[in-house]
Amino acid sequence: MKNFVVEPSFWELFPKGQINVAVFTNVDNHDSALAPEVREGLLTTASQAAQKFLTAEQFAQNQVVQEWRQAYQQFKKKKGARSSIEALLKRVDQGRTFDPISPLVDIYNSISLTYGVPCGMEDCAKVDGTMKLGLAQGGESFWPLGAEKDDPARTGELIYSDDTGAICRSLNWREGARTMLTDESTTVIAFMESVNEVQAQRADQAMTELVQKMEHVMGATVLQTATITPEQQAPVTLD
Repeated sequence: MKNFVVEPSFWELFPKGQINVAVFTNVDNHDSALAPEVREGLLTTASQAAQKFLTAEQFAQNQVVQEWRQAYQQFKKKKGARSSIEALLKRVDQGRTFDPISPLVDIYNSISLTYGVPCGMEDCAKVDGTMKLGLAQGGESFWPLGAEKDDPARTGELIYSDDTGAICRSLNWREGARTMLTDESTTVIAFMESVNEVQAQRADQAMTELVQKMEHVMGATVLQTATITPEQQAPVTLD
């Protein structure tokens, strides 16, 4: 049995943190499951909704951006590592559009933009043993998409990992190729990260909408949902 757990090192950094998780099966990630033009519409609507997080004159002064930059100062990372939500909001701030990638990616990116929360998704079938969120020991193998060599995690970097190595580095700043979603992904885990109570409230709303879209738009089956906090840390089953 495969599980997902949050290690004590995460709570030591972020005692008011929260990880929202959902596991889905019977997923169809082919273009035929949700047409690209429909997904483009979702992303356009979400980009418009994201404007509410971009009220400051300078991009870096926006609260969502500031909060995650401060969070990323709490652990070791590569220079320039940023939260995935900052990358999405920056694209909106620059007036750039989003091209459809795949049904799953486009749905979770639209949710991420709408609620201003980082969101990621991995293929459960490719996870080796227990999936963990915590500080790296250092040297955990990591192959970014398109890389020609291993780029191991740094000691003290906050990563998602399994028995083989790193899955995502610096929370979900950079995803590895090994467990990434493909057209053939059928059972997946979605996760959203929060480091304070306000973020956690938005993540709760975001996960509710993601579950609804996965069920009613994608036709997926929900295997499990969980809100992981320092007080509630039961493992999440991935299969």
